[in-house]
Amino acid sequence: MDKIMEFLPFLIPLVIVQLALLGYTLYHILTHQSYKRGNRTLWLVVTIVFMNFVGPILYFLLGREDA
Repeated sequence: MDKIMEFLPFLIPLVIVQLALLGYTLYHILTHQSYKRGNRTLWLVVTIVFMNFVGPILYFLLGREDA
């Protein structure tokens, strides 16, 4: 339990950034109609399954259509 308390000041901001990135990614996927690769369903699954930064980063690198 003491180990967790030592890392808590580092983990809380990391979790907040992760959830903010996930929220923005889901918002962007749900409000846009076109994607460079794949479709809305694919990117929702990838984003949710790889929630730990990987899914949102993959979407913004590979799936986001530049408008």
